[in-house]
Amino acid sequence: MTGFAARTFTPGISAEQYAYKLGTTYDSQAWLLSFNYTEVADFFNPEVGFLQRRQGGLRGPNGNAIPRGYRKPDALIFHRYRPKNFLGLHEVRPHVSYRGFWDFTGFQESGFLHVDNHWEWKNGYEFHTGINFTREGVKTPFAIFPGIVVPRGTYDNEEASFVFNTNRGAWASFESRFTIGGYFGGHRFSMSPLVKLRSGETFNTEVIWDRNDIDLPQGSFITNLIRWRGSYSFTPRLFVQALLQFNDRADLRSTNLRLGWLQSANTGLFVVYNETHGWDDASEELLPERQFTLKYSRLFDVLQ
Repeated sequence: MTGFAARTFTPGISAEQYAYKLGTTYDSQAWLLSFNYTEVADFFNPEVGFLQRRQGGLRGPNGNAIPRGYRKPDALIFHRYRPKNFLGLHEVRPHVSYRGFWDFTGFQESGFLHVDNHWEWKNGYEFHTGINFTREGVKTPFAIFPGIVVPRGTYDNEEASFVFNTNRGAWASFESRFTIGGYFGGHRFSMSPLVKLRSGETFNTEVIWDRNDIDLPQGSFITNLIRWRGSYSFTPRLFVQALLQFNDRADLRSTNLRLGWLQSANTGLFVVYNETHGWDDASEELLPERQFTLKYSRLFDVLQ
């Protein structure tokens, strides 16, 4: 059994600043069962924390607070079954999950029902076959792409999801995710292929390509996000990491380099360099932004 209760104190607001969650989980070799309920009041505003959804304490043009609370139930029924001798299968994992968001007027902002089955073979290969039933309630029209606006309304869609991966423990592995189905009254096809190489625990690298092909009644567009990650460990405590990204939607290129020298409990010396080249609409050119961070932390045991 898990749960929490919290309250914030925002000047000018006297009520509806609470949040709480109640949950229970049962986990055995064959079954994983989980049920939770979360409620966040309209003006709960954790300024030194975060929530899954941006809300609480926001103010409109006239200075009045805007109610943005939600109620969220979620549940998971997950079963693990290991056949003794059937097609080389190691484990089959059928499961159903659901999560939904409602505001305090009873309007459903989001709903996600996921019905899936994971097929894992003894050689490490996996194949996931899932169906998603989604609902998105749009209160205010928003621009999903330049020149393409999603109008207000409730959008119910179905989509199929397929995931495939080879043995992740091998020196080279491949993984890909495909999603095909409805999307805000239109259609979406997305894919995320990934190639990973590793040499023991010393060197790891991967390339990921996220592509979305979206066709809406208001227009069509395609987005691509390409990421490369790499890490090399000189010793268990000394390592370098790198992340390169390119986003064609925003014409954004970013680089992150990180050197870590660990001491204990994830403390030590960290040197980080970030560089971003983003498109500036005013000058109509790519402008660089660079940031260098040096951090050192040390843990002391004052009781010894």
